Amino acid sequence: MHLWLYAGFVAFVLVMLALDLGVLNRGAHVFSAKRALAFTGVTIVLALGFGGFVYWAYDNDFAGLGTQFKQLEATEPGHVAAERAASQAATAATSSTVVADGTGAIQTATSVAGAPMQSVGQQALMQYLTGWLVEYSLSLDNIFVIALIFGFFKVPPAYQHRVLFWGVLGALLLRGVMIFAGAALLARFSWMTYVFGGFLLLTAVKLMLSGEGEVHPDRNWAVRIARKLYPVSREYEGQNFFTRVDGKRAMTPLFLVLLVVETTDVIFAVDSIPAIFGITRDPFLVFTSNVFAILGLRSLYFALAAVMGMFRFLKQSLVFVLAFVGVKMLMASVYHIDAILSLAIILGILGVGIAGSLIARKPESAADDGSMPHA
Repeated sequence: MHLWLYAGFVAFVLVMLALDLGVLNRGAHVFSAKRALAFTGVTIVLALGFGGFVYWAYDNDFAGLGTQFKQLEATEPGHVAAERAASQAATAATSSTVVADGTGAIQTATSVAGAPMQSVGQQALMQYLTGWLVEYSLSLDNIFVIALIFGFFKVPPAYQHRVLFWGVLGALLLRGVMIFAGAALLARFSWMTYVFGGFLLLTAVKLMLSGEGEVHPDRNWAVRIARKLYPVSREYEGQNFFTRVDGKRAMTPLFLVLLVVETTDVIFAVDSIPAIFGITRDPFLVFTSNVFAILGLRSLYFALAAVMGMFRFLKQSLVFVLAFVGVKMLMASVYHIDAILSLAIILGILGVGIAGSLIARKPESAADDGSMPHA
């Protein structure tokens, strides 16, 4: 894998962030729900559009992506067993045809039971989309915690955008390190798949048993260390992270908020990164799907923070998503779940949670209307 491919992708992301803060959102201002929805739509379109590049790049082995993908698939636990089972189930119905692509190169398309097998590009695209969807859905829980942090520190709405912007930038760096460390562990120790799977199941159980989320920023280790090393001003100084108090450089409360947001994201990443490795072991797919999910987090916060209470069963949906991915990893040596099936199951779980939340709100709305005083 050429490092310039990652460098090019990171450069693209940095340009997008620079346009965001330096051109489209200069100065402190309140991010309206309408504007947030528009930006959320843009990030979703970008993520889906990048899926087209994934399909083309892996199908054409651009920068060796297709070759690396096939090597990782071949070494994934359960791959041999899954291939053997598929071969035995369709021995009589397997046929091969030879076709020519647009370049004149000869390709072999194998069909099983009348259905053509997926190309490398199709497999990579399904894994990318599933990984992006999982990370995006898990980030919804992160949004709720960020809202609690802003409420605890009484951050003015006009300054929240800047905190989230730099929070996203820091998250990209920290998650990048964690992703490549995780990929190295899986490449060196195949049994780490089961460790990650077990960890996800424990996380799902913990999330199910936990009550309403509480945030205690004053207990945050980064905040305590920062207060000991650096003076902190009493009031916000606009959207500045640093100011001067009695002629000495000091942090503003806004910088403490940024520290809490960053360290909280690390905690969420410990849960979400093993989940995406349950979808794909390809580091490029893991990294890019994670980045696009994080890019949408800031605008998604402003679009959904005010209405998160509507989705009362969303937490339960996330529990089942984590549990499904955990079971998928633990079953890797016995049964291989296809990427399309994984995507369908995860979409179904989230759809049931959202639909259940909306249905449950109808009786409450009717009760509220009935309790209104009459004129």
